[in-house]
Amino acid sequence: MARNIFVTGIGTDVGKTIASAVLTEAWKADYWKPIQAGNLNELEEETIKKLISNVDSIVHPTNVVLETPASPHFAAALEDRSIDFSDFSIPKSDNTLIIEGAGGLMVPLNREKLMLDWIKEKGFEVILVSRHYLGSINHTLLSAEVLKLHQIPVLGIVFNDSDVSDSTSIITERTQLPVIGHIPKLSAIDAHAIEEVAKTCRKLEEL
Repeated sequence: MARNIFVTGIGTDVGKTIASAVLTEAWKADYWKPIQAGNLNELEEETIKKLISNVDSIVHPTNVVLETPASPHFAAALEDRSIDFSDFSIPKSDNTLIIEGAGGLMVPLNREKLMLDWIKEKGFEVILVSRHYLGSINHTLLSAEVLKLHQIPVLGIVFNDSDVSDSTSIITERTQLPVIGHIPKLSAIDAHAIEEVAKTCRKLEEL
C-alpha cells in the first residue's frame, strides 16, 4: 500500500535532502518537495534527481518556490504572496511518497498555520532527521515530544552526518523510536554514495 511519509528535521541544515535521497533510493519511493524557500540555483527536486539511481522513483515538481532563504511565511510576504494549504497539491501515485519539509515542525507557513498543522491535517507519517551538534539532543527530544503530543505517527529517526554515539543512544532511549538509518560523514555526496548508504537502511515494511 502506498504511504505518504513526511521527512522533517530538528532544525534547518540538518540534512533533510540527503536523508530524503537515501530513503527515496532505499525504498524506491517517489519524492516531492512541496515548498522551497531560497537556494534557487538548484531546486531540491533537481538535487534528488542527481542523487538517486533507481528507475522506479518519480520526482514530482515543487508547488511553491520562494526566493528568500527564510521562514516560508516571511519569504512569501516579501514577494507579496501568502501561502495556504490549498497551494499544495499532493501528487497522485500508487507508490510510497517521500515528502521533504521546509525547516522544522514549527515553521510558520502563514500567520495562522505551522508546518505541523499541515502534517496533522493530512495524516502524514513522519520521519525525523537529526544531526549531531551542540544542542541537538534537546532539539531532537523536543521535536519527538511535539509529534507525540499531537498524536502524529513517527516511523523513526535518521541520524545524518554522524556515527553511532552516546547522543544517538540517549535519543533512542528517551524517544523509544526506531533508528531507520545512519548517514555517515560522506567525502563525496553523489549517487554512488547515496546508493551505498541506502543499502543499510531499514526496510519500509519493517516500520
